[in-house]
Amino acid sequence: MIVFAIETSCDETSISIVQDEKIDKRILSLVTRTQVNEHQAYGGVVPELAARAHLSNIEPVINQAIRQAEIELDAIDAIAVTAGPGLIGGVLVGITLAKALHISLNKPLYCINHLEGHALTARLSHDVPYPYLLLLTSGGHCMFVEVLGFRQYTLLGQTLDDAAGECFDKIAKLLDFDFPGGPALEKKAALGNPKRFAFPRPLEHTPLPNFSFSGLKTAVKQTIEKSILNQQTVCDIAASFQYSVGEIFKERLQKALKCSHHKVERLVMAGGVAANQYLRSQLQSVCADNAIEAIFPPMNLCIDNAAMIGWTAIEAIQNSVLPSTDEFQPKPRWPLEQIQL
Repeated sequence: MIVFAIETSCDETSISIVQDEKIDKRILSLVTRTQVNEHQAYGGVVPELAARAHLSNIEPVINQAIRQAEIELDAIDAIAVTAGPGLIGGVLVGITLAKALHISLNKPLYCINHLEGHALTARLSHDVPYPYLLLLTSGGHCMFVEVLGFRQYTLLGQTLDDAAGECFDKIAKLLDFDFPGGPALEKKAALGNPKRFAFPRPLEHTPLPNFSFSGLKTAVKQTIEKSILNQQTVCDIAASFQYSVGEIFKERLQKALKCSHHKVERLVMAGGVAANQYLRSQLQSVCADNAIEAIFPPMNLCIDNAAMIGWTAIEAIQNSVLPSTDEFQPKPRWPLEQIQL
């Protein structure tokens, strides 16, 4: 089975051709074009610019993905597309393309939840068996989820305000780092003293593994405004902030293990923030202490990518999920636990 997949939910235009073969490689092609240049001057993603960039990028990305896979379009068995959640303009670009291919090639269409794509990425990259505990953390989401089986998700805790990735980007902007802010902040943090500034850890004394990053973000902002920002102080603020996030993740993981309804043998960290090596190491330490396997997808599958969307469609087909209809509408908000089998 071969699936042609499209991802345009934010600021990555991605096309992938994925198959379900275990003997050979599963990802026949994956081409992802970022929009750093389009958004750098603004220090963040501008939705209108993102949608226009998807329109400009989509054709060359498709052509490159087809060449990389060395197949013809009529060889595919199905089409998969991110249908939400995400920036509605970008999602519309992807869905419009997917429906056009669905009609012209007469192939079934699967409209996929972007969060579910991240949730199942480790099954594509590592053959992770069900069940597992998932920490899904990105620019817009931060949550602990029990993944018990395909479309069997139990939400244990989530952010009550900002997401961790969003906080990374906003602090990086305040420190005048290059866009995208998360990777730039991680590099500066490696040069700083993580114990110089003591930042708060909101919800530390609550029993549930929920997150809150708005108070942490405000505390860092106030420290920046009060400090003389020489090079070392900037690195120390970045390091102290990243250290606080790591401590929050470790403490919330312990709570998630207590709240889980099943014995946890595997932890999967997915989403863009999963590319942060420091945060990975902190979670690995907790997993080692609890005899839990820690699993992290490769870097190119942590960011938004179409391969995870194609794989989710393959799992949908394997579980006899019916294709989407032509009337399916994009969803700017689409909670993971609301996906129907």
